[in-house]
Amino acid sequence: MLAGLSPARRRLVAALLALVVVAVLAGGTAWLLDRPSVTTGAPVAQERPGPVLLVPGYGGSTAALRPLADRLTAQGRDAAVVEVPGNGTGDLGAAADALAAAAEAALQSSGAGSVDVVGYSAGGVVARLWAADGGADVARRIVTLGSPHHGTALADLAGQLAPEQCGDACRQLAPGSPLLSELNAGDETPEGPAWVSIWTAQDQTVTPPESARLDGALELPVQSVCAQARVGHGELPRDPLVQAMVLEQLGAAPPSALGPDDCARLSAG
Repeated sequence: MLAGLSPARRRLVAALLALVVVAVLAGGTAWLLDRPSVTTGAPVAQERPGPVLLVPGYGGSTAALRPLADRLTAQGRDAAVVEVPGNGTGDLGAAADALAAAAEAALQSSGAGSVDVVGYSAGGVVARLWAADGGADVARRIVTLGSPHHGTALADLAGQLAPEQCGDACRQLAPGSPLLSELNAGDETPEGPAWVSIWTAQDQTVTPPESARLDGALELPVQSVCAQARVGHGELPRDPLVQAMVLEQLGAAPPSALGPDDCARLSAG
């Protein structure tokens, strides 16, 4: 195109093109600077634990997690149970938003750089939704307790037999639901926090119990610690052995604090 122009005109056109390129690059740089920061996925520092947030399961009862929160407090940790909207039966995404707000408030009030999260039952799915939406950047450790990461047949059955009583969370916890399919399509344990899944082979609410397995997490079936343990779904956050397992994984108890006496107590019960 420039070949047919005189030398003077070619110099003029070249100068104009150079100005256009500079303007485009400057504008592109400004656009890049205005973009939100991209999640790095870098591991969160493990040396300085921050507050612990406990997320209730379906039904939203905070009372079930109070004994575990009290035991963490007794070990010197700042522990709080998150209140989720809709009594824990509504949209799990809204519950994840509540966890995000609680995490932000905990970080601001404590000055800590990270939080630990314990999600009981559906609360573990809520923790994963939060982590996938940026929470992994500020989560040091995420422990799930009997969480239906791949759904539970009970939710599927409820949706078929009593659809009017199967709310948003119930439908979302059915195997193969759009929410679980999207959540499990990629990395089940995003980089950042250390992930732990504690569950019981005696679970009759999360069916099959193996639905609590989480790819990339440290798997800790209660029976791997105590083969005789008969801990049901509802006992998970209250059982002393399970509580000791949680405290150990959060660094609030010495490693290998569980011994034969725990198994004897459970088998006797």
